[in-house]
Amino acid sequence: MCRVIAVSNQKGGTGKTTTCVNLGIGLAGAGKKVLLVEADAQGSMAVSLGIQEPDELDVTLVNIMEKIINEEDLEPGEGILHHAEGVDFIPANIELAGLETSLVNAMSREMVLRQYLDGIKEQYDYVLIDCTPSLGMITINALVAADSVLIPVESAYLPVKGLQQLIKTIGRVRRRLNPKLDIMGILLTKVDRRTNFAKDISLQIREAYGDRIHIFKNCIPLSVKAAETTVEGKSIYLYAPKGIVAEGYRSLTQEVLADEK
Repeated sequence: MCRVIAVSNQKGGTGKTTTCVNLGIGLAGAGKKVLLVEADAQGSMAVSLGIQEPDELDVTLVNIMEKIINEEDLEPGEGILHHAEGVDFIPANIELAGLETSLVNAMSREMVLRQYLDGIKEQYDYVLIDCTPSLGMITINALVAADSVLIPVESAYLPVKGLQQLIKTIGRVRRRLNPKLDIMGILLTKVDRRTNFAKDISLQIREAYGDRIHIFKNCIPLSVKAAETTVEGKSIYLYAPKGIVAEGYRSLTQEVLADEK
C-alpha cells in the first residue's frame, strides 16, 4: 500500500522542502520506492534536486494537472524525473501560481491531484507532496490527495502562532473532502540547541499539542549546511553525512518507517 504524505505549513521558511527531499531520499535509501511531488510555484524542490532553471522545464505538475482538468490522456511516466539518489520527482515552477485561477472553474477542483496520484501510486511505497506555503487551492488538492500530513514547524514564536490555522484547515478537509486524512505529526525544525528560547518554544508545542498530535521525537537542528544543500542539488546525506542535520533526518526516516508497522 502506498502512503501519500503532504508536507505542509502555510508559513514559509519552516524547512518544508528540505524535509520533503531528505525524508524522501532517506526512505529510498531504506529500499522504498518514493515519488516526490512539488506543489509549490517557487520551484525550490526542483532546485534542491539539481534542476537549475525550473521555469525552463517543458513538463511540470502544471501540465499534468491541466491534462487531468481537460480530460486529456497522459503518457506513462510523463513529467516524472529521476534523481541520482534514488527518488522519482515531479517538479513545479512559477506557472503553478496561475493554475490556482484555472482550478476555480474546474469540476471537482479539489480532487484533481488525487485523481492523478490514484492512477500512479501503485508504483510507489511513498508519495511525498511538498506543499506551497499558503492554504490555497493547490494546498487543498494536496490535502485531499494525502493520507496524512507532516507539519514542519520552526522553533520560533510566529510560525507556532500560525499552526492552529493549519490544523483547522486540515480538520475542514477531513470533514468535507477526505475523511481518512490524519496528522502524522509535528516536526520541530531549525532548533537552535544553544538557546533557551528554542527550548521554550519546543516545550510550548509539546504542551499545547502533544496530547492529541504526535510530536516527532527528534527535531531538526538549526544548521547552515541544511540551507546549502539546496544550492548543491543533493541531499544532506551526501553533502554533510556526519552532521547534526543528517542525523536528524535519519531519525525522522526511522520514525516514519516504524509508523508503517
